[in-house]
Parts: sequence; structure tokens; C-alpha cells
Amino acid sequence: MKIKAINGVKDTLPAEIIYWQNIENTARDIFHRFGIHEIRLPILEKTQLFTRSIGEATDIVEKEMYTFVDKKITMRPEITASLLRAYVEHGLHVQQPVQRLFSIGPVFRHERPQKGRQRQFHQVDVEIIGAQEPEIDAELMAMGQMLLSQLNLDVSLEINSLGCPECRPDFRKKLISYLQENHDTLCEDCKRRTEQNPLRALDCKQPGCKVAVKNAPSILDNLCSACEEHFAVVQKQLDLLGVAYTLNRFMVRGLDYYNRTTFEFLTTDLGAQAAVAAGGRYDGLVEQLGGPKNTPGIGFAMGMERMVLLMQQQEGQQEKQGQGGADIFIAALGKQAIEFAVPFVHQLRQLGLQAAMDYSNRSLKAQMKQSGRLNAGFTLIVGEQELEQGRGVLRNMKNQEQTEFSLQAGADELVSVITS
Repeated sequence: MKIKAINGVKDTLPAEIIYWQNIENTARDIFHRFGIHEIRLPILEKTQLFTRSIGEATDIVEKEMYTFVDKKITMRPEITASLLRAYVEHGLHVQQPVQRLFSIGPVFRHERPQKGRQRQFHQVDVEIIGAQEPEIDAELMAMGQMLLSQLNLDVSLEINSLGCPECRPDFRKKLISYLQENHDTLCEDCKRRTEQNPLRALDCKQPGCKVAVKNAPSILDNLCSACEEHFAVVQKQLDLLGVAYTLNRFMVRGLDYYNRTTFEFLTTDLGAQAAVAAGGRYDGLVEQLGGPKNTPGIGFAMGMERMVLLMQQQEGQQEKQGQGGADIFIAALGKQAIEFAVPFVHQLRQLGLQAAMDYSNRSLKAQMKQSGRLNAGFTLIVGEQELEQGRGVLRNMKNQEQTEFSLQAGADELVSVITS
């Protein structure tokens, strides 16, 4: 009986991994430029961490978390709460008042598997903790745009403000009143949300809810003077940085901890699953998790599966063929040739090349096919005749030109020849 992966999790095969490595390498390079440092976090956390931070009335906590009920432990459904737990636990604010951190890894949500979102999926998460200036908001969005642009992903930026504890309560009352007036047109989830989490109704994808909230009050019309000023500076800074954006007055986040600036990077190439990255400000969450009072923070998460899908679509293919990239393949013909090639390949690897060979003594035709499948740049052909003459045949696999190579010259000389 064949055992298959469980529904909602996915293997990442060698032919696809090149996209993941490209995202991770590009992200690390750009984060380094912005002084953002990596932190690695556990997958398992106390359930209370997420119920307290994300909110008990959210879909994530109510429906989607993988929890070991008897142990009160949960597989993380997002990274921000875990990162802030580490920030508080290790007193990182004492070491540096403003912490710039990122983490890359899997998260888990029990929801219907969909395009670009499995039950185990992966995020690139960035957080800046301890900085309240609106310029930081703009800088973070500009960095996100830089990363997506360097990956050649076609996205647009939408922004909004969710206000703060000073101005949101009055808006919440207005929104609840409006939703109650349109109660009959709402979906069952939004009817339930009306009292508990009314903001979530604003970005519901159900047709009836979309129509119902079309004329709903906007938080942008109900901001206090401090939030209004903060958001105005954010927009000014985005303009100065040359970052294009549009206002989306109905944008909200599915987690309770967000306030003030929120944003999403969207694509039109993945159907309904349009968000490639999303985030916002969460002033007050650190204190809520037992950290220092009045500690501001802002961050975003990027969905790696969705970025990979976009990269594949833009290339017009679902996977890159081959495992690609060998610098050189040694086609060894015969037992003596194999005995020569084994240490020679090892030396080439010690010198930094990606070198490969076949140990099974197949025909030259079969080994040349293998070299092609590996996308080798060069193939060195060594058989009994070449060993007797002390000269192998070096073939450039791109232009098929062949030259002789002295086998006595050694691995150093071969490296010089094929890298020149």
C-alpha cells in the first residue's frame, strides 16, 4: 500500500526548490541592507499566546488552529505572536530599543486547501518593534515593494488606517448599527461577527456582504487627530520614496491586534487569492503579551507559496525542468576510468565546483544524456584510450565544442579552464 501525504500539506520537490531558494536569498540580501536580523522560532507555542494576541473571536482561533487540547499547545498559525513572545521573554528591548527582525518558516491553519494556501504553508515575516514614527511604516512598505520588485512580481499596494483605541470604539458603534440595519443581507459568519468582530464584515468575500457594506461608514472618516496625522505622514513618505499605492477604506486585518496603518500587496494573477503580502501596525500588542508598556510595532508576512506560483506563471511553466546547475559531469567509461574519476570529482568539489559522475559504467550515450539532464556546463569524457594517452575530451555543453584536457594537469587546472 502506498502512503501519500495528508490532505493540505505538500512536498517541495527539487525541480521547484530553486524558486524557494531565490525568494529566501533575495529576502536575506534586502533585509541585510535594511539592518533586519534573522530570528528562528519554534513551531509549537502555548495556545494562550494566540488566543490573547490574535483574538478569541477571530476565524483563526475559532476554526483554524491545530491545537493539542490536553496539553494546551498549538502549532503556530502565524509568526508575529511567536516573535513577540521571544522579544518579551528574552528582553530584547534592553539590548536594543528598536528591534528589526525577520523569520522564515512554516505555519499551520486548518482551512480548505486552496491555490497557494495549504494547511501547512510558509511565510517570510518581518517585524520592527519599538519604533512608532510613521516614517517606519513607509520604510517597511518600500522594503516589501523592493523585495517583490526584485523577484519580478507584478503587485500593487493598498493601504488603510484602522485607527486606535481612542477613535475606533466610536467607529465600531457606527459600523455595528449599520450592519444591524443590513442584517438580512449578511452571510451567517458576518451575522455572528456583527457584535464580536464587526470589522471583519468589511472585507467578506460573500456577494451579499459585498453589496451590504458598499455604503458602510469608513474608519478613514472617523480617525482621531493623532491617527489622521500619522496616516497623512505615511502617505507623504510613500510619495517621497516613489512607492505607488491606493487607498482601500474597507481593508481590515483578520487579527485583533492591528491598529493604525494596514497594507496589502495584491496581484490579479491568482484569482480570488489576491494577497501576496499583508501587514500593519500593532501598537499595544507587546504590552498585552507581558512586555514593556507603550511598545509600538509594525510588520508584515509574505506567503511563499503564492510568490512561487507567480514566479512560475511569469515563466509560463509550472516547474523548471531538471535539477540543474552542475558545473561539470565526468563521463567515466570502464572500471579504470571510474577509479580515476572518483577522487578527481572529490577534488573538484573541494575546490568549489558542483561536480557529478555516474558509477554504473553505462554507455557514453547514456552518460551524455545524464549530463544534459543535470544541465552541466561541461562534460569531461574519460575512457581507457583517454587514460592511456593521458588526455580526456572536454566538451562545452552549451556550444558542443570539444578540446583535449591533460589528465595529469589535475583538478586545479580544470577549474581554471572551465571558469575562465
